[in-house]
Amino acid sequence: MAAVALVVLAVSDMLRILLPVPGTWYGVPLAATCSMTGLLLVAAVPWMPGGVSAVGVGERVLPVVGVVVGFVPVVVCVLAMGAHVLAGGRTDAVMMALAGTVLLGFGARQGIVHADHLRITREVVAREAHYRTLVDGSSDVITILSLDGRVLYVSPAARHVFGHRPEDLVGARLPLYTHPDDATPLMQAVERLRQEAEPGDRGPGRHVFCRVRAADGGWRHVESTISHHPEGLIFSSRDVTERVALQAQLERRAFHDALTGLPNRALFTDRVAHALRKRTVGTTPPAVLFLDLDGFKAVNDSVGHAMGDALLIQAARRLQASVRAGDTVARLGGDEFTALLEGEAGACPPPAREVAERILSALTKPYRIGSTDAVVSASIGIAVAMPGITPDDLLDHADQAMYEAKSAGKGRIRMHHPQPQDVCSGMLNH
Repeated sequence: MAAVALVVLAVSDMLRILLPVPGTWYGVPLAATCSMTGLLLVAAVPWMPGGVSAVGVGERVLPVVGVVVGFVPVVVCVLAMGAHVLAGGRTDAVMMALAGTVLLGFGARQGIVHADHLRITREVVAREAHYRTLVDGSSDVITILSLDGRVLYVSPAARHVFGHRPEDLVGARLPLYTHPDDATPLMQAVERLRQEAEPGDRGPGRHVFCRVRAADGGWRHVESTISHHPEGLIFSSRDVTERVALQAQLERRAFHDALTGLPNRALFTDRVAHALRKRTVGTTPPAVLFLDLDGFKAVNDSVGHAMGDALLIQAARRLQASVRAGDTVARLGGDEFTALLEGEAGACPPPAREVAERILSALTKPYRIGSTDAVVSASIGIAVAMPGITPDDLLDHADQAMYEAKSAGKGRIRMHHPQPQDVCSGMLNH
């Protein structure tokens, strides 16, 4: 509207200059009509809605357009004066000097503005190049998504982290290559941020952990920070697969025996406590077997610690094979092992003594160590949980029963007394 107003005003001025006598159109003065129309349009411009977006001009083009448009009045003025001279009109020296001064000052001002704009443009370009270098050189994967979940941009790090080409990911939608078990939490976080972006009340970002399938078919553990972006959402994702594996390894070392891989005392005590807590009426009470290998020290001293460790590994495997899959076998240290036998609702598990005899039979078979065979036995103590007993007391009772078996001549099985009433008929025959 402003551009139309300027054109109308320029036409009115040119009519006054070109026509010695103001012309009329059906009795209406043309120059006066154009002037009034242009002034009305100028007065209406501030009240008109819209802006840059109404004419489809981008923010990068707007400064250039503003500089160029500033020269339009100068061109119009020069054309009007030239037309006046060509039409045979008289030239006024004062007017020409005044007009020349104004035009010179305006031209200088526009030149300064244009130079300043060029300087700002160079700074913006340099800043964009700097940030793009940071993004392209980062090991984190930067992803920009629209509010409808469509990928708009992926940084080059995606090729190194996931093996996917960034250009192949553009245009795809979430959850892209995300593990099915992690897709729901990811989409919930995205949906919350999308809802915040609609009213313009943007809160803090979200941290999401998920697994992403790489190009080689493996899963990568990814830690992502999701934040708002002018075009939608921005993901900053970091591959933490090695950290997750290290953490799992440290947790396993903290609760498992390094030699045999069996649970250690801490994990076994926790399993016993859990079994005591979940025990209900009608289920067989849990029982703990405490066993010590008889003759292991002699074998260890005669063939060396390496062979002794091999024997312990074989003994651990035999012990695991002698119990049910739901039971827990642990190594407390040295040649001491334990087993937790748990009952299940509606089922009557094998008697504890029967399991102990099966274990004793498996452990007394010869062990092939290198080129020789070694033979050891085991002393086993059994303790059955009574109401109100603690995990430490139950383990201590089984330990006492084991020492009774060792004192009785080794290679024997003993039950700790007193014992609770049988839950299943014939469960604890001894």
